[in-house]
Amino acid sequence: MFAALALLAGLSAAFAPAAQAETLACPDLSTAVQVGNCPTEDELLFTYNGFCSDNARIYRKDASVCTDFQLYRKMKNVVLWESADGAFQTYLSCDLPSAAVAAAKPRGIAVAREGSMTRLVCAYGDGITFTHRTKATCRTQGDGDCGADPAACKASCD
Repeated sequence: MFAALALLAGLSAAFAPAAQAETLACPDLSTAVQVGNCPTEDELLFTYNGFCSDNARIYRKDASVCTDFQLYRKMKNVVLWESADGAFQTYLSCDLPSAAVAAAKPRGIAVAREGSMTRLVCAYGDGITFTHRTKATCRTQGDGDCGADPAACKASCD
């Protein structure tokens, strides 16, 4: 009985359709959307005073941003952006004009595995990267350099 079930399970697995690999392309940033609002200068000053007034921070390695408000502002004056379908996200500086984001074209794609998570990173230049996170195993199609052909910035995920 068990042998028949094992044989049946083996045969059904052999004839089951192979799982299709999902192809992901770097998003077109002309349709990317800013999620949420940028912090106001008053909010940044308020959080700077709270973040940097902690005396314990002076003895830690992360105190460098507290030496100058502009360093803190550069670190915290960011907002979440998403691709139109929500599959790719990033935090970008609020000082970066939205027109510059919309005009950016993909220059490269890379895959990084961190534990059970795979990060698919699309680079657009000028510090703009959009990331897709998945538990699937992904690999780039080609060498990952797609500056000459932005449509070639693709990866296959199983």
